[in-house]
Amino acid sequence: MAETVNSKTWIPISRAEVSEMAKKDTLKALESREINEEVSELLLTKYNTLSAISAAGVEELVELGLSEEEAESVLAKIGKRAVRKTTGVKTKKAVEEVKVEPMEEVFNVYNPTDSENKLKAMCDKYDHPLPMKIIRDIALATEHAEFTDDRYEKLIEVAERMYTAHLMDQNESAGVMAAHSLGEPGTQMNMRTFHYAGVANINVTQGLPRLIEIVDARRIPSTPSMNIPLTGIAAEDESVARHVASEIEVTSLLDVASVETDITNMRLIIAPDVRKMEVRGLEPEDIVDKLNKVKAVRGMVELSGFDILITSDEPSFKRLQSMYDAVKNAKIKGIDGISRAVLSKTGGSWRIVTEGSNLKEVLKIEGVDADNVMTNSILEVADVLGIEAARNSIIHEAMGTLGEAGLDVDIRHIMLVADLMTNDGYVKAIGRHGVSGKKSSVLARAAFEITAAHLLHAAMVGEVDHLEGVTENIIVGQPVTLGTGAVNLIYTPKKKGEDE
Repeated sequence: MAETVNSKTWIPISRAEVSEMAKKDTLKALESREINEEVSELLLTKYNTLSAISAAGVEELVELGLSEEEAESVLAKIGKRAVRKTTGVKTKKAVEEVKVEPMEEVFNVYNPTDSENKLKAMCDKYDHPLPMKIIRDIALATEHAEFTDDRYEKLIEVAERMYTAHLMDQNESAGVMAAHSLGEPGTQMNMRTFHYAGVANINVTQGLPRLIEIVDARRIPSTPSMNIPLTGIAAEDESVARHVASEIEVTSLLDVASVETDITNMRLIIAPDVRKMEVRGLEPEDIVDKLNKVKAVRGMVELSGFDILITSDEPSFKRLQSMYDAVKNAKIKGIDGISRAVLSKTGGSWRIVTEGSNLKEVLKIEGVDADNVMTNSILEVADVLGIEAARNSIIHEAMGTLGEAGLDVDIRHIMLVADLMTNDGYVKAIGRHGVSGKKSSVLARAAFEITAAHLLHAAMVGEVDHLEGVTENIIVGQPVTLGTGAVNLIYTPKKKGEDE
């Protein structure tokens, strides 16, 4: 019954309910720390809170069923440093053994064609300083034309005139122009979700939300997706392409089988669906092998006819429930992070479009055209392929997003933003935690966000602002050091009687 104390109604809650609530909160906390569900379920069989897990050492977690590496990883993720009990000699030996070989430098030297060399020689002869990119474009455009030298000279003269007309003036504000050129079209972009052409139910965020994701350098996009072209037989044969897609898409136990609980005999009965198993190229033995790697049911899985039985090692309903929770979403096949893989045919060859992204693992799949695989997760590209690839990915994604909205923005503005985001060797956001928050000027940082905190910190440490940028000069009311403001003109008048 409810008791009334000081005009408030108190409803008694049992210890079991409190424990269950604590477990749910702990499970959410473990998921937020990127600890997978299987390990989380195993930890919750003994511990109810993060502090209880943290208080346990590596040895206790190993006794629970985790490997030593997993135990150390769990303790590190929840905020406790895992201490390994090894002697100094062993540690020293391990350090000596793991010597990383220096990476081989790869140089890809461009060899110009005969026509490009001819045009380059003409540019040098007539003193027309054109970059190699323009010379290459002219050579490609006139590849099958038979021009005389006079015609080529005229062509180079016009190209130089157009090139110099598009050069930026000295002391021009390149950053302000780039910001304006991206910000103004951004105000015209609509907030929408783009559907891949010819692919059902694969949604990819586009428009303004996608542009914000790119410049914010989000670790995980709102709709991570991959575009995976296929090569060889897989690109031509639909059945082979479907097999490759089944290797990529994650298949859980409930996708190919039903799980029933036999309370009388304290066991789980897994009944595979024959048709679904054939589609995904699976055999019952594959399921047995995968389930035997799940810690909660390791060594208890056996094949009985076409069914799979998991008999509990102790007569407990709680144990049976924990076994069911552990196996129902167990991964049988596929790549982590990719929930769906859909086939699409473009240009006469098959490709795969996915929901979810895992570039590192997809590149290992046979039949995938690894050189042309694309993902919309820029930070994943940086982790797998390096910072130069991440820069190219930023340019590609931003140009694609603006192009989808029908906006024509010069690629050089986006290249400047991409260079600014990646010039430190890692991907920075355009925001207070990245480019804008790392400016040397105190007033520029204060004008952007959290004004009082920036000014207070600058006063405490004695920072000096040299007023070199645009924002800080506008704040103090003096001319900006750009354009005519970057030039000091001094006139010394002649005195009477001096020679002119």
